[in-house]
Amino acid sequence: MTQNLPRSDGHDGAHRVVVIGTGFGGLFATRKLRKAPVDLTMIGSTSHHLFQPLLYQVATGVLSQGEIAPATREILRRQRNARVVLGEVTDIDVAARTVTSRNAVGEAVTPYDSLIVAAGAGQSYFGNDHFAEFAPGMKSIDDALELRGRIFGAFEIAELITDPAEVEEWLTFVVVGAGPTGVEMAGQIAELAHSTLRRDFRNIDPTRARILLLDAAPAVLGSFGDRLSAKAKKQLEHIGVEVQLNVKVVGVDSSGVDVVDPDGTPRRIASRTKVWAAGVSASGLGRTLAEQTGAELDRAGRVKVLPDTTLPGHPEIFVIGDMMALDGLPGVAQVAMQQGKYAAKTIIHRLKGEGALPPFRYRDKGSMATVSRFHAVASVGSRVRLAGFIAWLMWLAVHIVYLIGFKNRVTTLMHWAVTFIGRGRSERVATEQQVFARMALAREKTATDAAEEANIDTKTSVA
Repeated sequence: MTQNLPRSDGHDGAHRVVVIGTGFGGLFATRKLRKAPVDLTMIGSTSHHLFQPLLYQVATGVLSQGEIAPATREILRRQRNARVVLGEVTDIDVAARTVTSRNAVGEAVTPYDSLIVAAGAGQSYFGNDHFAEFAPGMKSIDDALELRGRIFGAFEIAELITDPAEVEEWLTFVVVGAGPTGVEMAGQIAELAHSTLRRDFRNIDPTRARILLLDAAPAVLGSFGDRLSAKAKKQLEHIGVEVQLNVKVVGVDSSGVDVVDPDGTPRRIASRTKVWAAGVSASGLGRTLAEQTGAELDRAGRVKVLPDTTLPGHPEIFVIGDMMALDGLPGVAQVAMQQGKYAAKTIIHRLKGEGALPPFRYRDKGSMATVSRFHAVASVGSRVRLAGFIAWLMWLAVHIVYLIGFKNRVTTLMHWAVTFIGRGRSERVATEQQVFARMALAREKTATDAAEEANIDTKTSVA
């Protein structure tokens, strides 16, 4: 069933803005338009806004999912010119200026005058999508909860096993990718094993767990510069993480990882718990837009946009955040936030009949990554390079500021106190549903899509 969505109450005749995505870019654009004379519809595939930089803390039992994923409707409840629609965008008709989304009751078609596409990016397995079954990424709440189940479950299963070799498999954790997500994940697993859980078991010694951080690149946190990279590597090794660089992952299955060492020697790492934190791939909507507008895509599937973040020949379509390619900008939250505000400001200027804004200019506010308890690295501007406790305090402050909602900030601080001061974990609940639901849903979706395709082919044959 196809639905034509009505406009927001009290804004009939207003300029129609559709925002695709509930991440940083979409949310900051929407909030910037709160006083504008527009009729705004935000379409999201989830009902929440995800603070993705803290997903790894959900996966390792530090925070609950609600603290980093407040409901989008709650955030925008006072913004009367905005409505939130739950659905997965399946098509954008550039000529008709409509967005089609699929939801639980059918399809919805939403018209627009201006479109802001901020659908983000997913995990990239570099052409090896079958790795996903055994090595979840870190892009969604589902991913984080599954990893929590796998990580805590590994210790529980190891406690039941008597074969030392099999116990070692279950107590070996492999993190692929030595960027910020991989470093933070490896550090938290190490602290979990060597501190939080060390007295909780009777048959195993959690402190003997191995945590391996693998990357094909020659450095940890390469974008932070040589000095901070070396400090981060040293701290990881200090807390018990085995850092293996220039190592290429060529295979992943249920019982381990196959790698090729720098000298070309193949090697097998026996491990039951793997985390994939290497590479991202832009939303498929980028290709949809490129096919209709002639815009170019880069190797990661990102759309090459004009300096004002619009598509060539289509000033009404803005592509922002992880989906766009412009001047080599990184796929980080700050870029999405600033571009969201810029796109909204551009729409406001147009409605007022004012001149065009200057091209988008990214203001780099720095990059940070926490390595372990009370230790982080921070790169701010071209001169400031910090490592250690001061950098960790900066990381703490920045993340608290950008968390949405006073309640979430307070509860997050309380949980951080439990973890960083008392070394405990407030969120250790893990269920079988968390571990197996993602792949079960993926198989169901594949079967549903195949059935729909078969139904279309049958109708075509009959016609």
